[in-house]
Amino acid sequence: MDQFRPRPANSTPLTPLTFLDRCATVYGDCPSIIYGHTTYTWKQTRQRCLQLASSISNLGIKKQQVVSVIAPNIPAMYELYFAIPFAGAIINSINTRLDARTVSVILTHSESKLIFIDYQSLPIVLDALSMFSPNTQKPMLVLITDDGCPTTSVGFGTTYESMVEKGDPGFNWIRPESEWDPITLNYTSGTTSSPKGVVHCHRGMFLIAVDSLIEWSVPKQPVYLWTLPMFHANGWSYTWGTAAVGAVNICLRKFDADVIYDSINKHGVTHMCGAPVVLNMLSNTPEVKRLKNPVKIMTAGAPPPAAVLARAESIGFIISHGYGLTETGGLVVTCAWKGEWDRLQGTERARLKARQGVRTVGFMDVDVVDPESGVSVTRDGLSIGEVVLRGGCVMLGYFKDPEGTAKSMRENGWFYTGDVAVMHPDEYIEIKDRSKDVIISGGENLSSVEVESILYTHPAVNEAAVVARADEFWGETPCAFVSLKAGMVGKVTEKEVVEYCRGKLPGYMVPKTVVFKEELPKTSTGKIQKFVLREMAKKMGPLRKSRM
Repeated sequence: MDQFRPRPANSTPLTPLTFLDRCATVYGDCPSIIYGHTTYTWKQTRQRCLQLASSISNLGIKKQQVVSVIAPNIPAMYELYFAIPFAGAIINSINTRLDARTVSVILTHSESKLIFIDYQSLPIVLDALSMFSPNTQKPMLVLITDDGCPTTSVGFGTTYESMVEKGDPGFNWIRPESEWDPITLNYTSGTTSSPKGVVHCHRGMFLIAVDSLIEWSVPKQPVYLWTLPMFHANGWSYTWGTAAVGAVNICLRKFDADVIYDSINKHGVTHMCGAPVVLNMLSNTPEVKRLKNPVKIMTAGAPPPAAVLARAESIGFIISHGYGLTETGGLVVTCAWKGEWDRLQGTERARLKARQGVRTVGFMDVDVVDPESGVSVTRDGLSIGEVVLRGGCVMLGYFKDPEGTAKSMRENGWFYTGDVAVMHPDEYIEIKDRSKDVIISGGENLSSVEVESILYTHPAVNEAAVVARADEFWGETPCAFVSLKAGMVGKVTEKEVVEYCRGKLPGYMVPKTVVFKEELPKTSTGKIQKFVLREMAKKMGPLRKSRM
């Protein structure tokens, strides 16, 4: 058997970009994207992506250079997930909820050469570019216009549609030389001191896209509603996956419960993804009627409360729950449902479904271990350890951060997530905490350290610590515990602190609760005891009717 080895015929690099070629052949005349009054077929989508890739190349963008996008879930955003890598470049999709300061950090760190900007985000991006140092080269700009775009913006340089129109219809897209070539660069948070840019390869994104379709049992030609931001880990890989099955992509610039229900009824939506905040929104809509046909929802980002699950399923939503990170490109753990659980009472079913679950069929291994020894914890649902992963879709590493890469991707062959969990006797895991003090608000990961750094710049603040507080709408929101400098007690209000942070942070990172303490609890070595503060926040109960 020694004579057998890889050959060119069986070693073609895996890439999710090939999904679009096949889709245009099989489902060419079927709708690919519906957005308001606009509808494209899969043939049209592939042609638009090729012409756009041609224009990107004509701008001088070289292989493996970074091209950024900041846009909501509109057709251009979907097309760019193919068009940018078609040109051999690396797509960097930026969270539209970030402030100018954070966007500036990302653009600088990524060395982005070109930015596609939705007209609504143009002021933020221009502000971000104004923060560049004089010696830093600014990227080229392309404006994405829309029906609601002000006429004053249309005259802004190059536009997205003009690039599509001018592109070569016979362009041959640039295939990766190796399946390990980078395809995406995603940032895990808005941290300004050390941004974490996650680099994924073509192979990893092919594997996670196929795995996600299999695990969720996505059929051919589903109707997929884009309620999950595409900038969230590349839409959990469904930006490419929907092309593999010839789906109809229903795009929404923005949405609320009424828009979602209208889209479901109008288009016959079968599938959608979103954080638990979306489930809460849908289940709390007054006088909502039961769905005519079931709609499957994949949720992740934070454990969905059992009561929310029960309410949503009573409306007709079929909910699946999973777990993943930006570093895995999508969900690699899901609460795989067992038939015998159907016989349980609703509250017990919801409790089981709220667990993160087991590895997906295409992922190799998941464990909960002691972070120091690497030994698996006891499978008793009580022993706490760190979640570790290994599989083909784990990132290549952190961009420009070899130390961070080595710390998380250890020599023992595991990726250490920093998430704290237990393993139940049935080998289903359940997340219990975040060792890095990450707060998940509306599906967005935010660092408590980042919020604390802003609080410490307030002239009246002596000490500050931020933990998560339960929120009925967002799942979690930042809760700040603050001690004031001498002479400032009674002179600063909660509202003033919140407004101070609002001027320096993205909306979702602004504390929704501020608690003034004479002194924050500390260890004997002077470290603030966050576990004590978490208990205080827990006793406050969930924040009601919070809005960003």
